[in-house]
Amino acid sequence: TCIIFIFIAPVIYISSPGPIFFSQERIGKNGKKFKIYKFRSMYMDAEARKAELMKDNRLGDGKMFKLDFDPRVIGNKILPDGSHKTGIGDFIRRTSLDEFPQFFNVLKGDMSIVGTPLISETNLYELHHKARLAIKPGITGMWQVSGRSDITDFEEVVRLDREYISNWNIGMDIKILVKTVMVVLKEDGS
Repeated sequence: TCIIFIFIAPVIYISSPGPIFFSQERIGKNGKKFKIYKFRSMYMDAEARKAELMKDNRLGDGKMFKLDFDPRVIGNKILPDGSHKTGIGDFIRRTSLDEFPQFFNVLKGDMSIVGTPLISETNLYELHHKARLAIKPGITGMWQVSGRSDITDFEEVVRLDREYISNWNIGMDIKILVKTVMVVLKEDGS
């Protein structure tokens, strides 16, 4: 993370002056709240603009938020002809470089390397969704290697999490880690 910081920090700051790191409260194992750390890949007003973009959320139920093209990402622009231009923030996200500061969360004990996706809201959860809180959230997991951005059904994400929790073993974690590297390299090459 420190080595990546040397290269990525100036690029983030030049493209969008402000903090290099982004932190946000998330919910971990057994509902424990903690601060997550990432390299900032979005403009400073990203959270404020989320409400206006909610109508474009691919996951309409509000339990997760995903856009086909997110103008809050540093350097992303919708050009006058309607086409999209991506910037450094998109590169940081596509290559998962933004995730590296989460290793500090792993060292603090709030997260694990492999686990369930991070959660920021649980107020919309039904009882069976809360099974996701049985283990620590991970930097990577079944959802990330099973389609990540392509999975738009929250129930499918929950199913993958429950499958991971029910069938956990060290071999599964190793397989997920290998698949994570392959997914990131594939996305970077596309």
